Amino acid sequence: MNLNPPHPADDNDDEMIGTLLGRRQALRLLGLGGAAALAAGGVLAQRGAGGTSAGTSGVTGLPGCVVRPAMTEGPFYVDEGLRRSDIRRDTTTGQVSAGVPLTLEFVTSRVAVGGCTPRQNVLVDVWQCDALGVYSGVAGNTGDFLRGAQVTDARGRATFTTVYPGWYPGRAVHIHFKLRPLDAAGRVTGEFTSQLFFPEEVTDRVHARVPYNRKGRRTTLNAQDGIYRNGGNQLLLSLTGSPEQGYRATFDVGLNIG
Repeated sequence: MNLNPPHPADDNDDEMIGTLLGRRQALRLLGLGGAAALAAGGVLAQRGAGGTSAGTSGVTGLPGCVVRPAMTEGPFYVDEGLRRSDIRRDTTTGQVSAGVPLTLEFVTSRVAVGGCTPRQNVLVDVWQCDALGVYSGVAGNTGDFLRGAQVTDARGRATFTTVYPGWYPGRAVHIHFKLRPLDAAGRVTGEFTSQLFFPEEVTDRVHARVPYNRKGRRTTLNAQDGIYRNGGNQLLLSLTGSPEQGYRATFDVGLNIG
């Protein structure tokens, strides 16, 4: 397996898109005039791990969904149409991607003044590199490992079983995701794309293990990543677990588009 997979010449994986709003701006948005602003549409999100869920409120009166940045899709997105919760297996070979298990739960909500309500029928796409930094289906690589999509249930939830990602040159460790609300006929009515990042101390522990250590130490930390520097700290996952037992993270996202 290629430990340093080729990247397309038009790689746009180091650009940020979308608007990042600060806490004060978010409070104004959700204040007296918030209802009209939210009705006009917007994307709001909050990262967390078990401690935050749709409908919760903070001590400042900001609901459990807080404005977060959209980010570039990058050059490695492939719309496989592959609906599944466990994305580790390559359906063409049957091989399961090796690595530390990671359970990633998305909780989608519609944001209103004073709180959030669960939002079902949102198509959640996830794609990432494997333990050695390789993406399936692009840059000369075959297969569909570590790609998949699900539609959120009545609680606004979609849970994926995957592995802790590896790294490749120029990028910090991350996972891509895309949210697309669906109407009653199953048609896409909007789209939001971003990325999730990982704490350095957890990555150090994971990447010291087989098979990650075959790649060597990563060359780009969060603080050196051009995307992370533009709001990635607000998309940093809070993980529970261990390298031996695997990790779990919950990502709350308020979606007012579509």
